[in-house]
Parts: sequence; structure tokens; C-alpha cells
Amino acid sequence: MHIILTHEQADFDALASQLAAYLINDSAIPVLPRRINRNVRAFLALYGVEMPFVDPRDLPDEAVDSVTLVDTQSMVSIKGMGPETVVQVVDHHPRREGLPPEWSVTSVELGATTTYLVEALRERNGALSAVQATLMLLGIYEDTGSLTYSRTTSRDLRAVAFLLEHGANLEIAADFLNHPLSKSQQELYDYLRATAQHMHIHGHDVVLACGDAQDMEEELSTIAHKLRDLLDPDAVFLLITTRGGVQLIARSTSDHIDVSEIASNFGGGGHARAAACLIRGRKLEDICDELVDILPEHVRLAITVAQIMSSGPQLLSPETPVQEAAERMKRYGYEGYPVVKDGKVVGLLTRRSVDRALSHGLNLTAASLMEAGAHSVRPGDSIERLQRIVTDTGWGQIPVVEPESGDIIGIVTRTDLLKTLTPQPKLPGRMNLAERLEAALPPVRLQLLKVIAAEAYKLHSALYIVGGFVRDLLLDRPSLDFDLVVEGDAITLARALSHSHGGRVTSHARFGTAKWHLEGSLSQLGDELLRTGLRTIDLVTARTEFYSHPTALPTVERGSIKLDLHRRDFTINTLAMRLDGRHYGELHDYWGGLEDLQERLVRVLHSLSFVDDPTRILRAARFEQRFDFHIENRTMQLLLEARPLVSRLSGDRIRHELDHILASVRVSQIMRRLHELELLDEISPVLTWDAWLEERMGRLAQFKGWDEWIGRGADDPSQLRRRQISSTASYSQPTAFPVTGSTKLSGV
Repeated sequence: MHIILTHEQADFDALASQLAAYLINDSAIPVLPRRINRNVRAFLALYGVEMPFVDPRDLPDEAVDSVTLVDTQSMVSIKGMGPETVVQVVDHHPRREGLPPEWSVTSVELGATTTYLVEALRERNGALSAVQATLMLLGIYEDTGSLTYSRTTSRDLRAVAFLLEHGANLEIAADFLNHPLSKSQQELYDYLRATAQHMHIHGHDVVLACGDAQDMEEELSTIAHKLRDLLDPDAVFLLITTRGGVQLIARSTSDHIDVSEIASNFGGGGHARAAACLIRGRKLEDICDELVDILPEHVRLAITVAQIMSSGPQLLSPETPVQEAAERMKRYGYEGYPVVKDGKVVGLLTRRSVDRALSHGLNLTAASLMEAGAHSVRPGDSIERLQRIVTDTGWGQIPVVEPESGDIIGIVTRTDLLKTLTPQPKLPGRMNLAERLEAALPPVRLQLLKVIAAEAYKLHSALYIVGGFVRDLLLDRPSLDFDLVVEGDAITLARALSHSHGGRVTSHARFGTAKWHLEGSLSQLGDELLRTGLRTIDLVTARTEFYSHPTALPTVERGSIKLDLHRRDFTINTLAMRLDGRHYGELHDYWGGLEDLQERLVRVLHSLSFVDDPTRILRAARFEQRFDFHIENRTMQLLLEARPLVSRLSGDRIRHELDHILASVRVSQIMRRLHELELLDEISPVLTWDAWLEERMGRLAQFKGWDEWIGRGADDPSQLRRRQISSTASYSQPTAFPVTGSTKLSGV
């Protein structure tokens, strides 16, 4: 076993060096130090799930053959190490005397150890995620004072440039950096800290501090950073008297407080997170009063926990057996559950604790395994407060408690928080598609939707159009087919519609689905709908689902619209538009579908998506070619790993996907892509594709003479299209899909 170690009380350079060493050799295991400094711990609390670090307690019980020791020359003791363990040191400090002669030591004169390892990564042309690049940027910035310390080299700057090109986020880096203070800076800092005034404006904590620095020569912005880091407000404003006038320094940690906009009132400028100005000829007290007066005009309402939480949380009691907790985690995919006793939060049970208990054969309860604590947030709390709780506790799931009753009404996760903290958060309800909807649908179908929405509103149920219809509406290629999901009870809604407007209902209680048959309903509207070929409306209760084994059909349970969307195949199909009441036309985007539409990406929602349902592999290629998109890199990796599962699908399920492919005007491109991805071989070894077939299939897709083949004057245009598709399939099968000798395709 090869492990990567660093020093205790690890800083960003230490952790970043471990990460870079792992990316150079991913067979090695980067082991977290037992003690980590506060800022690094906060970073890992938010972004650690994307990192490869392993707790020393979770190391396999194996001998350690070799160690890469980074950013230090002092060995840390790890179980499994022995006299034969090979040690390689990579450090930017001068070589110490007395090191074992058998150690291989690389000591480089650079501002940070991370720089040396990033250079090696650059030579390998390694790909980095934005979080990985940001951590390595922090490593260099911390040890070079953001490239200002005298030991900084040009190589450090080139490494930073490489990381920025690979997505390193400077705003995140700035949030986690600390700077040392001089003696005079420290004295002013202590005074400002003791006299700082806290103001609560529109859900934000704003700090105002005033002081005198007429005898100081050092810069003041570092003090603002230190106060911001210590007091952790949403914004901090310093008004400091200097020899040249009153210096205003402002820092913000919230997108809802643009400090440059505020500083402009005093003749200053900057950007949204940092601004400053020198105000001459005015008294400090007058400037302070004016600032307090204008702040409410410029501080916008905060994003609250209520906007991103999930309602109806699943909770565990302290007596819950570990086996039951493991089954629930497997079923729903949650990484942790709040543990509740007598209606009060007493701890959090994590998947890691459950997995460790099971691996050791321990028959314990949630009370024995949970991380004890009573941490929670309220619906009206800002996401900044939520972030503080997540970073301070390390909890990835925080219960939401109603202040008056004390009831637990929701859950908000680290993933919810991170999606909100991204540079361009797409929160539910920010965009309204009502005008697009009304322009896209014929009046008769639009009127039908409004009838259903009005009935849902009476029942206090939320009604959504979901999936492909919303996707195509945003792509300016609207369709007439829509799926309706009810956050409530779809069967109850269907029966209410039948009672009020006629027609009949068939339902499936197990799945919470209902079909409203329109014959004899809605009087004139019903007749018009029937003439267009629309005879039924499907209503589905919002639900979640899980798979007992790969390729199995899903088991479903009721859930929220958020969970319902999460069970879908790709992010671009998770968009929903709400229709009831004042929410009419609101776009709900919980899983990044809108951004992926804009980036033209096909992306799965989770790493087991193709394992749960391998038909999604065929669908990924179809969507990619249909919309001229690209399969996202991680999705492509998962697709190739799951490719053999296609051969385990039933012929009927494959045929269903092939029907959709044959109905596409881009059938040639889709089939070529399936061939490139070696998916046709997984369906059947005799299923081939070549230039000859591609040319003929392309001609077939463009053929315009269908009415001469199947008769003119079809009453229903949609029926004519179905005949065309059927003819396409039967015509092409003998050449494009030779099935002789294939048992796999007997169902196709």
C-alpha cells in the first residue's frame, strides 16, 4: 500500500500538496492528518466530499510499502509502516540534517510545495475539477501571502495561472485565507473588534466599526479581512480616520450586499465583494450616520433556508438498528439522517458510521453510532448562517425546525447549500415561463391545463409540467405532449376533475397514478380536445424511487417534486414548471438542468444512474445527437463503465428505445454514435452499422412519399406519423438490424 502523508496542524499547502501528489499517482492514498487548522477544516466541511482524502482510521489493514511525505520532513506514525517502508519527501523548506539516508528527498526553493507538484501535473496534461484547482490555488496563495511574500518565485505565478485556467475560484480562495498582522495593525484590530456595532438588515448580519489610524503607516485592508473572518458577518464596513481623510473599507460575503454600490455613494468603487474610498473634508460621525441610513436601501433580502430545504424529512429514533438505517440509506441514497428523541434533534447518523459498523459486524443502534448534537436551522435563517453551521459542525444534513412549535419540518443538505453558493445560482421560481407556454400551446390545450390547475389549487396541491416539455420549451422547439406531476394526490385530483367536469377515471393506487378519460367531459372543450386526438390526461403523484438491483424496474414511494425530479435520467429533463395559483409559469430547477441546457450538455444526476437503468445509456446517445449536445465528461466515463449492462436488458426494453431512435429525423447520427460507443455490439453481435446503411437510412428519413405508400387522407395527423414511424421500422429492419441467429433481439 502506498500512502501520502503531511504534517499535523495541516494548512492549505499541506492538503493541496497531498491532493496534487494523488493526482500524479492515483494508486496512492492521501491520508488526512489527525489535526487540521480551522480554515482548512472549514474548507473540507464544504468541499471534502469531492476530495480523495481518507481518514487514517479507514485505512485498509495492510502493510505500508511506500510513503510520499509532502510539505514536511517529519514523519507521522501510521499503522502498517515498518523498516522496509520506502519514503519519498517533497518539500519547499531547506533540507533538515539527520534525515535517514535511505529517504529520497526533493527540496525545492519555491513559495509553496504545491507549486512543484502542480508543475508535474501540468507536464502530464492532467485534467482538474474546479474544486481541486481551488484547493491547490489556496495552497500556493497561503504560503506566498497571495504571491506577495519575498520568497515567491515566478514558478509560483505560473502555477497559479495554470490553476486559474483550470477553474480555480478566486472568490472561494479569498474566503479561506488569513493574513498576519503587524503590531500596530493588531492594536487597531483589537480596538475595532471590541467596539464593532452589529446591525441586522433584511436578514443579514452587517458589522460597522470605526477607529483612528492617523499614526499608522501599514495598509488597512488586511484588518478588514481579519474582522470579517473573526466576526463572520455578511458584510463588514470600516470607517477609519487617517492623515488623508476617512478611509472606508468594505467587504461582503453575500451576493445580496454589493459593497461597491454602497461605496459609490461616497465617491468610491471596487467590486461587489470588496470596495474602498477615501473621504476628505467630512467628520467621521457624519459619515457613519449617513452609512447607517443608506444601508437598508442597498442590502437585499437574503436567500432563506425555506427556499432550498426539502419538506417532510425522514428521521431516525435513537433505537433504530444499524441494519435498518443502512437499508434506508441504500433505498433513498441519503448520506445521513437526523436522530430525534421526543421531537428534539439529538444527533446525526452518517453513512460512513453505518458502513464502518457493518464492516466490523457490529449490531448497534443509531444512538451508539450518531454524531451527538442538537444543531438545526429555522426556515427564515439565511444561507450564510446555514453555511456557518455546516462548516462549524461538519454535518452534511441540517434539520429545519419551526420556531414556534419546535417541530422538524424539513431538511437542508450540504448539496443544497453548494448549489446555492455557485456563482450563478438557479433557484426555484426565479424564471417565469408563462408567456412562452401561452405562445406555444393551442388555445384548447392551454385551456385544459388551466382547468386542471384550478382544480389543483382548490385541493391545495401543487401541479407541475415536468421533463421534456419544459426542456423543449426552453429550446424554442415546443411540443404538444406534456407530463403532469401532482405534489399531493394525483388520484384525488383526477376524481375531482371527473366530478366537476365529467369523464371517467382509472387509477393505479400503488404508483399514485391516474388517467382522466375526456369522453363526455368538459362539454364543448372536451369535444374540441377529442377532435385533436387528445382522449386522456395522465396525472402522476410526485414520488421517489429506488432499484433493488441493476436493470430492475424501480420500486416507488411518494415524495416531493424535488425528489420526483431527482429520479429522472438527465439534468436537462429535471426542469419543472408550476401551474397552480400565483405560481403559474414558475420554473423550478433543482438539479442544474437550465445551466446544462445553456452549456449543451447531457449529464446524469448521480453516479449509479446508468447502473440503475441501463436504457439511459441508449437515451444519452439519442439526446446528444437529437439536440446536437455533448455527453458531459463524467457522464461519459460512467456510461462506458456501465456499458456491459446493456446486454442484460430485455428485448422489449431495447425495442422501446430503438422505436424512439427510428422515429427521429437524426436516426443516422444516433446509430453512428451508438456504433462509436460500441453499444450496438452490447445489444447484439450481429447488429452492425456502416457507411452503406447510414446513407440509406438518411435517405429513408428524408423520404416524402409516405401518403402514396399507406394511403391518403388520414383523419388524425398523429396517426399518420405513427404509421410513418412503423413503416420506417419495418422497412429498415431487414438491412439495418439483421437478427438471424440472435436470441437477444427476439423481443426487438
